[in-house]
Amino acid sequence: MLRGLGARLARHGSCALTGIIAHLRLLPPPRTAPGAGLLCAGAALSRGRVAAGARKNEYDLLVIGGGSGGLACAKEAAQFGRKVAVLDYVEPSPQGTAWGLGGTCVNVGCIPKKLMHQAALLGSSLKDAQHYGWSISQPVHHTWSVMAQSVQNYVKSLNWGHRVQLQEKKVKYFNIKGSFSDPHTVRGLTKAGKETVITADNIVIATGGRPKYPVHVAGALEYGITSDDLFWLKESPGKTLIVGASYVSLECAGFLTGIGLDTTVMMRSIPLRGFDQQMASLVTEHMESYGTKFLKRCFPTKVEKLKSNRLQVTWKNADLGTEETDSFNTVMWAVGRAPDTKTLNLEAAGVKTNSETGKIIVDASEATSVPHIYAIGDITEGRPELTPTAIAAGKLLAQRLFSQSSELMDYDNVPTTVFTPLEYGCVGLSEEAAVQRHGSDNIEFHLIHLHALSLSVLREDLFVMYCFQMVCLREREQRILGLHFIGPNAGEVIQGFALGIKCGATYPQMMKTVGIHPTCAEEVTKLHITKRSGLDATVTGC
Repeated sequence: MLRGLGARLARHGSCALTGIIAHLRLLPPPRTAPGAGLLCAGAALSRGRVAAGARKNEYDLLVIGGGSGGLACAKEAAQFGRKVAVLDYVEPSPQGTAWGLGGTCVNVGCIPKKLMHQAALLGSSLKDAQHYGWSISQPVHHTWSVMAQSVQNYVKSLNWGHRVQLQEKKVKYFNIKGSFSDPHTVRGLTKAGKETVITADNIVIATGGRPKYPVHVAGALEYGITSDDLFWLKESPGKTLIVGASYVSLECAGFLTGIGLDTTVMMRSIPLRGFDQQMASLVTEHMESYGTKFLKRCFPTKVEKLKSNRLQVTWKNADLGTEETDSFNTVMWAVGRAPDTKTLNLEAAGVKTNSETGKIIVDASEATSVPHIYAIGDITEGRPELTPTAIAAGKLLAQRLFSQSSELMDYDNVPTTVFTPLEYGCVGLSEEAAVQRHGSDNIEFHLIHLHALSLSVLREDLFVMYCFQMVCLREREQRILGLHFIGPNAGEVIQGFALGIKCGATYPQMMKTVGIHPTCAEEVTKLHITKRSGLDATVTGC
């Protein structure tokens, strides 16, 4: 039954999670020699084959890493009749958690996160239902083990679905941890200890990243968990401290609070670094009103296990200069991610990395310092760490290598959403980035604040403020540089606007657009007040 569900999800359901497969031109593979006019990766492919000398490599393409980007690249290449292999191995977390094929997004990221976020939203809706006339006979109670089992079963069905897809497309799958022995050869050991040697004309590195541990904090590694573990816990984490203020931290804190757990976020500096800070502040303010506790300007110094099995955390408050302690059932680290490249032996292949970040340096065609070795996704320097960008980059790379395409991945104006209790969706530049790039005198910020119709009318005790912010150039056309929205279903709202901004939409065009009433999204057509004016941007009526 699980096998059948996985196959169906692989063919249909996963498209909604990973994007629509691009239309393909099934053209014969290029045979042109170097210098004869092939573009970008096509020339690199030819150079790579020359470098391989007379040796015949086993595969046309080897993808190291079975996450979203790597699988997309491998399946796309296979459709051009190429011989393709995928090598994937999950190193268990320090707490022993491991998972199946599909990478971070499927197993310990986007998918389980969104499902648990949905669980929290359902609980909140049940609490609000009585204001709409529903009778809730018993107090709303959440059972972690039931939710976790349902989420984990769904994830396992996706793991199986990916296996089925690879088999259907005749992509060879190796469940081994490999490392380079030379630029065209990867060696690895099976679980039985047998050495496997794989050679390929072209190699794509797509191993993604793993959560960092603050190793300078005593007890961090021994007693803490990360997002690699949270989604696979069989029992409730209980009272939880999440250290860090990244989107991973705030999303997890949001759904833990939403299902009724005592949750605290410890943040050293600002929330959601890299996102618009006015919007980030609104996100955390709502989370505080929602029940999440915040320890601001604090950082941990040690974690100790008590006789009661609770974890005592000691931290310093930078503003007060004091040392404080509290005990928790679970401590989760969300202090950043590191590229998963340590065991690849990149030096043997000649692949260069950024010495500070450890990420692989690539050019516009995703090529590394070695012409026939490429890298995509979270391990690449300067790229957004987002599943859809890795998928798109992987498909385009395969098309350039094997279908005479010259199209490069466009990393500008990529939309994204933070799935906090009140979601934050955005596309384009933040206020800070726009000012840095164009100067404050050349930027206009249009704002609107509005109350939630579905809640504010019926619950006077609940104050929820949604917000739109549009970042525009002040020049004549007033091209839109960025759009930010905090409110329900923010990802669904922003996705459509992303197309307009990608196509060069302007402020006057947006103002001429007719809104759908009554919705939150329609308020984007009413962004008449600018931050420069100093006027109140709060909507007081329809």
